[in-house]
This record gives sequence, C-alpha cells and structure tokens, in this order.
Amino acid sequence: MTIYFYSAREQPYGCFSNFSAHGFELDSCWWYTSEHYFQAQKFISTNVDWFKKIQTVKAPKEAAKMGRSRKYPLRQDWEQVKDDIMYQAVLSKFQTHQDIQKILLDTGEQLIVENSPIDYYWGCGKDGSGKIN
Repeated sequence: MTIYFYSAREQPYGCFSNFSAHGFELDSCWWYTSEHYFQAQKFISTNVDWFKKIQTVKAPKEAAKMGRSRKYPLRQDWEQVKDDIMYQAVLSKFQTHQDIQKILLDTGEQLIVENSPIDYYWGCGKDGSGKIN
C-alpha cells in the first residue's frame, strides 16, 4: 500500500508535510517548520538578511514564497546540497516530536508519496511520474 499526503491538515499523515507546525532546532536556530529551514538555506551564503526573514516569517506558505523568489541569488551549491538539506530538516522534525515519529514508524515498509499535482521533484506530480527517492 502507498501512503499519499499533501496538506498539513490531513489526518493522520499531514505531519509529513513540510508545512506542518512541528518546529525544531537545527544549526543552533529555531525553525517553525521544515519548509522554513529548507527555503532559508537557499540564501545562507548569499543574503543573510533574507535568510533571517525567511526563518522568522510565521506562515510556511510565506516562507515558501520567499524562498522561491529570485530577488536574491541562490547559494552556488544549491543543486548539490538541497537533498541533504531536506533530509536534515525532516530528520530533525521527526526526532523532535515523538508523536509524529510514531506515525512515521507505524507506516512500516509502505511507500510514502507527496501527492503534489505541481511538484515533480519532491512530489508525484499531476500524472504520478515524479521522482521517487
């Protein structure tokens, strides 16, 4: 069986969303969501002020919008490090919150897929052909 998730409001798997309100500490900073961490990391070496603004904005949707902006250049190694950055964010989130850690572990060997109709890298995409890690 495959577990599909998308919205942070979905039960019980909304916690898998990067927009879920499960904050954590990583790199000596507090992050509201894994989305905040991921998006801010794009600018850690190119614009510290923008990095900090993404870190502190309240809504993950706003953090995503800011991170997708090309108002400032991305770090040069972004394509090489983005998978590891996402891994670290998600790992920290699930290590911090035992309640969602249990939900994740209870999935066993089932495939977990972000059911995003627009994301073919992190999600399955509209036609299900997205990258599966």
